[in-house]
Amino acid sequence: KPQYINQASANGHDAEKLEKVWKDWEAFASYAFNKSHSTCYAWIAYQTAYLKAHYPAEYMAAVLSNNMSNIKQVTFFMEECRRMKLDVLGPDVNESFRKFSVNQAGAIRFGMAAIKGVGSNAVESIVDERKENGHYKSIFDLAKRIDLRAANKKAFENLALAGGFDSFSETHRAQYFLDDGDDITFLEKVIKYAAKYQENKNSSQVSLFGESSDVQIPEPIVPPCEEWGTMEKLRKEREVVGMYISGHPLDDYQIEIKSFCNANLSNLSNLNDIINAELSMACILTDIRHLTTKTNKGWAIFTAEDYHESYEFKIYGEDYLKYRHLLIPNSFLYIKAFIREGFTNRQTGQKGDPRIQFNNFEMLQDVLERYGSKLTIQVNVNKLKKQDIANLKTIINNHKGDKLLNFVVYEMEDKVKLHMPSRKQKIHISKDLLLSLQEEQVHYKLN
Repeated sequence: KPQYINQASANGHDAEKLEKVWKDWEAFASYAFNKSHSTCYAWIAYQTAYLKAHYPAEYMAAVLSNNMSNIKQVTFFMEECRRMKLDVLGPDVNESFRKFSVNQAGAIRFGMAAIKGVGSNAVESIVDERKENGHYKSIFDLAKRIDLRAANKKAFENLALAGGFDSFSETHRAQYFLDDGDDITFLEKVIKYAAKYQENKNSSQVSLFGESSDVQIPEPIVPPCEEWGTMEKLRKEREVVGMYISGHPLDDYQIEIKSFCNANLSNLSNLNDIINAELSMACILTDIRHLTTKTNKGWAIFTAEDYHESYEFKIYGEDYLKYRHLLIPNSFLYIKAFIREGFTNRQTGQKGDPRIQFNNFEMLQDVLERYGSKLTIQVNVNKLKKQDIANLKTIINNHKGDKLLNFVVYEMEDKVKLHMPSRKQKIHISKDLLLSLQEEQVHYKLN
């Protein structure tokens, strides 16, 4: 300030006016930086909101691409895509690019660079060749056409595990890794075949009749075998991508989660917020370590996952003895727990961290049978048709059992709701029954 006042005064400016100008500058400086930032952020927020509203698939593909190196962020934005009802498809050598992209059907396609072990050179070779000469017709066609110096064996294997070759209808994932007893997998045979083909092609040798010598190289025979189960596929996808792509292991238990769970693993991120809460959660066990204390008592550390989070539990004493037979990797568990206050330190009087009290462990596949005691079918009289009644009657007759059946008939305009429990008709609550109701678009509730 002294430098400004002195030099400006020396140039003939009024000292009082200079003081006022400096004072105004000081006042402006206290909020000008924040104001300029808020303006910029408001403009960016408007642009991104516009893109998300009008070009949702393209916008989310860009967001996913921008976070490719952070698997936790990718998982978070994949959940956002599901919430927006956007299809996110796995990698495909006939559609994927290096980053996430949008295909002609408007679905987001996984980027090949997100697969471990598939380097940028391999992706570039696959994409450039596809652009120049069209889609690949088979695994043999792909291997023959791309640069095998850029795509090594690991790249081929991880592409197969991630589902990158699923568009080839003649082969499935399990076949690529099948060893017929000659200590070489089918995928390795494909790579050797392609290398020989390219070697012959590059040598420019022709036969006596003027035909290329590569036609004499027979394609390896595709070995027959059973396809991998859903869990096996998903587990291997996770190994090479860091997350489940084509589905989630808990997808088969949507009914149980919706009907009998009141929490998920993300609720455990801050136990202080849920002290004295009783939680029911569904999860899959991804890791388990059985250990012993110095006094030779068993305990365990196990990692569970659901759609939202991964959480590491510790289980001791009688709880461990009671439930250890259920602690198996890749098993589906239904956990009931109570969040207790931490123990009070006698010397300091301070409370320790809250603790998880396990009330019950069960196999998730047994939950519907055990806890599904009553089925309530909800009926809107304004939308009810004769055929709907006939279809519903057929479904109920096909699933007779010993569980309670209840109807709630309602009419929205006059706000009428009538509870009508069935006295004679009992029902067997099963997934087949509930899927049949869903197919008929019948709304129901389990108790």
